[in-house]
Amino acid sequence: MSKNEFKYNVNLVPLRIENQKQNAFRDELNNIPYLLYKVENLANGEIIAINKPGGKRNFGRLSRDDFMVFIYNPHEQSLWLISHGEISDDIAKKYDYNQNHALLVIKGLYKVCCGLEPDDVIADLCLGDTVGIPIETILKVYKWIWGQEDCNYPTKEGRWLSMNALLNRFGLNVEDFR
Repeated sequence: MSKNEFKYNVNLVPLRIENQKQNAFRDELNNIPYLLYKVENLANGEIIAINKPGGKRNFGRLSRDDFMVFIYNPHEQSLWLISHGEISDDIAKKYDYNQNHALLVIKGLYKVCCGLEPDDVIADLCLGDTVGIPIETILKVYKWIWGQEDCNYPTKEGRWLSMNALLNRFGLNVEDFR
């Protein structure tokens, strides 16, 4: 077996493009649309979507369990590969706007990190939007980012690495939410 080969279940989508001259063939290939899994619908019409494999490499080999998490805006046909930094900075803006509400958002993230569904957390904590990224988007995208981290780092901290980093940024720890 080649070192770049692994056994994994795949879902094949038929695609047929006739061979042609270099520029024409390249243009056809560049026009192939992204293929993503829709995993969450957001109230604002956006979609949380994942693709697998995500392209992460471990020791030069494609990581078979990695995936990438996007926020897809179907109206603009845009994909946003949101980062931990963008979410953390957004929560800092929420914190500057209303500290108590931001702490409630972080509590909500903690509950999602512990395995509760984002919609249930939003309802339970009566979370509403203030400034920046909608709360629903933050909680639902982190649900999937944390799943990605658990797949990429199954013998390490997984989701808790980024959750703890967020807690540390705001001077909190898990005992504050137990």
